[in-house]
Amino acid sequence: MRPIIESDLRGSFVNCSKGETKRLGVPRDLDEQPWDDLDFLGWRDPGAPERGYLVTERDDGTLAGIALRAAPGTARGFTSRSMCSLCLTTHTSGGVALMTARRTGEAGRLGNTVGQYLCADLACSLYIRGKKQTVVGADFDETLSMDERAARTRTNLAAFIDKVLE
Repeated sequence: MRPIIESDLRGSFVNCSKGETKRLGVPRDLDEQPWDDLDFLGWRDPGAPERGYLVTERDDGTLAGIALRAAPGTARGFTSRSMCSLCLTTHTSGGVALMTARRTGEAGRLGNTVGQYLCADLACSLYIRGKKQTVVGADFDETLSMDERAARTRTNLAAFIDKVLE
């Protein structure tokens, strides 16, 4: 992902009002992100831990940001495993959360949302590149290369964003 600045980040959100984008908590270390290792920028709001945000570059070069809300009570026990629907990384102990995003347009105004099970810390890009490990440690063996796993993650994210934009 290409490096982005705060004003571009705030202007990218498709399912927020302008007031909401002004108030959202931007990562303090935005300039220090490992941009070369990111397929999208994802973070949880430290001031409101139930909120999360994703920003990605679309195929046409534009940025698309999605505001997320973690569903309460989705954490599971240590012996139970869950899988992120974007990167297919498995986690235990609450490492995956059901995140919902308000849809755009009239559907969003009516309260319609789209949900996905995502890595709770939104660090999918780092998991698929081996830069971050889950509590489990080793993941399932895959025959796909790291580049193919990254492409799959971007495809899954694009499908999620398309559902939000419908």
